[in-house]
Amino acid sequence: MSAYDVLIIGSGPGGYVTAIRAAQLGFKTAIVEREHLGGICLNWGCIPTKALLRSAEIYHYAQHPEAYGLKIEGKVTFDPAAVVKRSRGVSQQLNGGVGYLLKKNKVDVIWGEAVIDKAGQVTVAPTKKPAVQPQNPVPKGTLGAGTYTAKHIIISTGARPRVLPGIEPDGKLIWTYFEAMVPPIFPKSMIVMGSGAIGIEFASFFATMGADVTVVEVLPQIMPVEDAEIAGIARKRFEKSGIKILTSTKVVKVEKGADDVTCTLEDDKGNKTTLKADRMISAVGVVGNIENLGLEKLGIKTDRGCIVTDGLGRTNVPGVYAIGDVAGPPMLAHKAEHEGVICVENIKGLPVHAMDKLKIPGCTYCNPQVASVGLTEAKAKEAGYQLKVGRFPFMGNGKAIALGEPDGLIKVIFDAKTGKLLGAHMVGAEVTELIQGYVIAMTLETTEEDLMHTVFPHPTLSEMMHESVLDAYGRVIHT
Repeated sequence: MSAYDVLIIGSGPGGYVTAIRAAQLGFKTAIVEREHLGGICLNWGCIPTKALLRSAEIYHYAQHPEAYGLKIEGKVTFDPAAVVKRSRGVSQQLNGGVGYLLKKNKVDVIWGEAVIDKAGQVTVAPTKKPAVQPQNPVPKGTLGAGTYTAKHIIISTGARPRVLPGIEPDGKLIWTYFEAMVPPIFPKSMIVMGSGAIGIEFASFFATMGADVTVVEVLPQIMPVEDAEIAGIARKRFEKSGIKILTSTKVVKVEKGADDVTCTLEDDKGNKTTLKADRMISAVGVVGNIENLGLEKLGIKTDRGCIVTDGLGRTNVPGVYAIGDVAGPPMLAHKAEHEGVICVENIKGLPVHAMDKLKIPGCTYCNPQVASVGLTEAKAKEAGYQLKVGRFPFMGNGKAIALGEPDGLIKVIFDAKTGKLLGAHMVGAEVTELIQGYVIAMTLETTEEDLMHTVFPHPTLSEMMHESVLDAYGRVIHT
C-alpha cells in the first residue's frame, strides 16, 4: 500500500488546486481521477462553454459590421464543426496544463474509481465506464488500481446534471450541457428548460448562432439568484435578441418525435399549451456526485445530495473532508478552489477562517453578461438593513459608447448606517471582469467613503463602478 499525507478524490478545479497547495505545504499528496484531469469545469463546463460563447460573440459582431463603420462582403456564416473543434482544443490545452502542474508539484495521479474503505484508507478500482467521453485517452501511469492510505482524505468529486422524472435526457433529442457542448447538429429551434447560468448561457449561444430559442422557467424571474432589477434588464435584452422567455411556467410532459420534441407547458394559473422544437436542453441544476464512495458505510452525513461539512471542509468523520460542488452550493469553480485551500491549510495548522459565501461572486457569460456579489436589494431589505442604493447606466459611460455597448447597469447596495457594501450587481458588456473590484472591496471591508476617494482610470468601464457609488449618496456626476 502506498501511503500519503493527503489524498484527494477528483481532479476538478477544487481537487487539483487543493493538491497543489497541499504539496506546497510539504504534504505527500496524491489525487485520484477516473476520467480526465480538470474535471467537468475544464473539460465540459466553464472553459469550453466560454470558447463557444466567444465564437458566438465574434459571429454576432460580424453580422453587424456597419455599426462600427466596417463592411464585410458576402454573407457571414459559420462552420459548426469548426466552432466545436475550437472549443475542444481550448479544453485539451488546459487539460495538459493541469497534468504539467501536478507533475511539477510532485503530486501523484492515481487513475481509477475510489472508494473510501475507512478513515485513512482508499481502494482504487479501474474505471468501469466514464460518465462522459474523456477529453483524452487516460494516460498510462504507474499508479492505478490498488489500496492507498492517507492521513487526510478530501472528497472533491463535483456534480452532474439534475434529472427530472419523465424528462430524462437521452443524448439525442433531450440534451444536458454535455451534448449541448458538442452538438451533432445546430438545431433550428430549441427549448431550454431552466434559466440559471447553464440554461441562459446555452440559450444565448444557440440564439446567436441562429436558432429559435424558448426558455421555460418555473419561477416568476429568470436567473432567480440575481437581483430582480438586473434580471429584468437582462430579460429585455434577451427578448430583444429574439429569445422567447416563459416564466411561471413548467414543463409537465415531453413527447419525442422522430427528430423533434413536443413539450406540454403549464403556467401558474393551470393553463396548458404545447411547444415543438428540434431539440431541448434540460438545465434544471446539478446534484453532487456522492454515490459509490463508501459514505454510507462510514456514516458520513449528507443533505439533499451533498456532503455536510463545517466551514473548514471537515465532515462528521475525522480525517475525511469534502470541498467544491459535492459539499453544496454555491456550485462554482472558484468557490471549490478557495474552499480546498482553506481545508488543506487548516489541516496544516495555519490560521484560517471559514469562507464567507456572501463574498463569492457569480458570473453568467451570456449576452449581455451578468455578474454579482453579496446581497440583492430584496435580500438586504429582508435582513433588516436600511439601504443606500446606487445605479449607473452604461449609456452614461464614454468607454461603453465607444465600444458600441450602451445597454447595461451597475447597481450597488450599501448599509445606510455604516457605509458597508452589502452587494453589487451588474448587467452589460464585460461585467464578469469588473465584479472582482467590488469583491475585493467587500473582502477588505471597504466603506462607501473609501470607494468614493478611489481614483478610477478614464476612459474605462470601471468608472461606472465609481459613479454608482456616488449615485447611492447623491453625488453622481455623469447622469
